[in-house]
Amino acid sequence: MTKKSDVLIIGSGPAGLTAAIYTARASLDPVMLEGEPSSTGDQPGGQLMLTTEVENFPGFPSGIMGPELMSSFRKQAERFGTDIETVKATKVDFSERPFKVWVGSDTSGAPTHISESVIVSTGAKALMLGLDRETELIGKGVSTCATCDGFFFKDQEIAVVGGGDSAMEEASFLTKFASKVTIIHRRDSLRASKIMQDRALNNPKIEFLWNSEVVSYEGDAALEGVTVRNNQTDESQVLPVTGLFVAIGHKPNTTIFEGQLDTDEEGYIVTKSPSSYTSVEGVFACGDVQDKTYRQAITASGSGCVAAIDAERWLEANVH
Repeated sequence: MTKKSDVLIIGSGPAGLTAAIYTARASLDPVMLEGEPSSTGDQPGGQLMLTTEVENFPGFPSGIMGPELMSSFRKQAERFGTDIETVKATKVDFSERPFKVWVGSDTSGAPTHISESVIVSTGAKALMLGLDRETELIGKGVSTCATCDGFFFKDQEIAVVGGGDSAMEEASFLTKFASKVTIIHRRDSLRASKIMQDRALNNPKIEFLWNSEVVSYEGDAALEGVTVRNNQTDESQVLPVTGLFVAIGHKPNTTIFEGQLDTDEEGYIVTKSPSSYTSVEGVFACGDVQDKTYRQAITASGSGCVAAIDAERWLEANVH
């Protein structure tokens, strides 16, 4: 049976849940497809579900655990009447209104949902190394966000994996806290821009391991080191670091929107700044699925508010 709504929210991180809170309070009776847990690390609630303590979200002077924060977001959205379904959208048709969305593996029949407007908040996934125990060590020494977690590594030796601008920026930022930062790169030259390279190469706290790859994590309850292999000599060594920041890129969760919404060369949904409007009237995007610059919970939440207000005003002008 097809469910009808005025607002359908796809995705449930800080952006999607904030959009749900605002649209629900506007009496728009939003429906949210929050996704399903998967073996690849997907989680309803987004990347904060895989973190430990969050110390930089305003309003929590003593910090708060990531899953607890997202649970509070979810309860607040439900309090105002958001209908949350723990399912994953697998196909969309934005060619005409009302928009059609399918969930599950069978997308041949009638759509599962039709809606006058859609808010896309499916987020982005940090690319990882794919090593054993990687997921369980996230928040226990392994991280993908220097801005989020650098503070926890004061006066410690840590490492960054990557050779692009993001890796150089993260490494430079981390020298504010760490006693030493080692950049591990699988090649003998960097692909980062010259200004970012120079900044890292001239920083006395940064060292480089060239032609090297992390092959395993060491430590039980938390990270105590990484085994690094030189891909030219095949020699291995254990680097005694308590933190490893993976900075090899992000991938936006936009596969099902290909051919439906305009995206940039990296796959991020293009929005019409400063709004959340996409290339399709009535479809809005917020959070990391359209933001490759900031990637913070607070900026995602703010953009979720923008999308909700945009959707409310658009519905008022075009539907209601």
